[in-house]
Amino acid sequence: MHFTLLSLAALASAATAQTLVDTLKSDTDLSTLLSLAGKYPDLVKTLESASDVTVLAPTNEAFTEWSSTTFGKAIGNSDAAVQALLSYHVLGAKVPASAFKTTPAFVPTLLNTPAYTNVTGGQVVEGKLNGTTIEITSGLLEVSKVVKGDIPWNGGLIHKIDKVLTFPQLVSTTAKFAGLLDVTAALVAAGLVSEVDETKDLTVFAPTNAAFQKLGPAAANLTVDQLTDILGYHGFTDFQDGAVIETLQGQSVKVSIKNGNVFVNNAEVVVPDVLVANGVVHVIDSVLSPSNSTGSAGPKTTGTVAPSASTTGSGSSGAPTSSPITPFSPSAASSTKILDAFTSIMAALTASFFLF
Repeated sequence: MHFTLLSLAALASAATAQTLVDTLKSDTDLSTLLSLAGKYPDLVKTLESASDVTVLAPTNEAFTEWSSTTFGKAIGNSDAAVQALLSYHVLGAKVPASAFKTTPAFVPTLLNTPAYTNVTGGQVVEGKLNGTTIEITSGLLEVSKVVKGDIPWNGGLIHKIDKVLTFPQLVSTTAKFAGLLDVTAALVAAGLVSEVDETKDLTVFAPTNAAFQKLGPAAANLTVDQLTDILGYHGFTDFQDGAVIETLQGQSVKVSIKNGNVFVNNAEVVVPDVLVANGVVHVIDSVLSPSNSTGSAGPKTTGTVAPSASTTGSGSSGAPTSSPITPFSPSAASSTKILDAFTSIMAALTASFFLF
């Protein structure tokens, strides 16, 4: 009899499940999303045929706020951009509210349009539990909060959020947003903006301005070869505790996790996981020096871990997996070109980040 009751409950649930459009129609607070999605019938058709996905649905108020922002004004009249943005609001897995934990998880979305992302497996969002609130972090470190979760529909779940997501921007755009004018100028002078913005699956470890100040006047006197060594020593991949990783420069660094804090040699990651269109940026508090390495020789670490925490893979039910962004280290030629531009302005650098 107990089995019969469970079966009847399952049948009742299946009978009452709705399409995505019908589910959005049933909530007046999602009418703006419904209206916007209705402009793109092919996208709606794709979503209606999907299974085991999660829609992050901004409220009407969220869209009102977004429409007055610089980002909203910039893409609001572009059908291609709006469709890309809507795709970024769909997680490629059924992720219930209970799956989010205090440790961040990185979930791939359906945004894979080359004009807006250059990340293997689809651009990601970061999700974590802050107290009792689920927070979703998107591009430019924008945080959206889930105000109502686990709304069922035929293809999966809907979580209502209080802010429209910002899809990750180009590295150069992110640098400008952060006020990194000297870095931007250097990339322009070196003719590297396109290469940095377009290189697939990029990982950047960026020392803060305070980290460079520790170098003192000697920074301005470094030779191109010395700077090439330093820059090449900032390209690596994994955040597994104890991992010994070969860098672009050829020497190794050691990753350690102490009391929940991530260190690369003796440099601490102070701002992790800044998503960009083609990968991720991590900010560290010290410049890594190949002449003062705490890494030791050992097996080469390979893999595709770029964000500092777990990643939720497509088709899962929210359980973390090890399927993250594939990192990228700039080529030696790229490093030399960057250094040619930086040599002339090194003494004047006052930006908050140093890319590569």
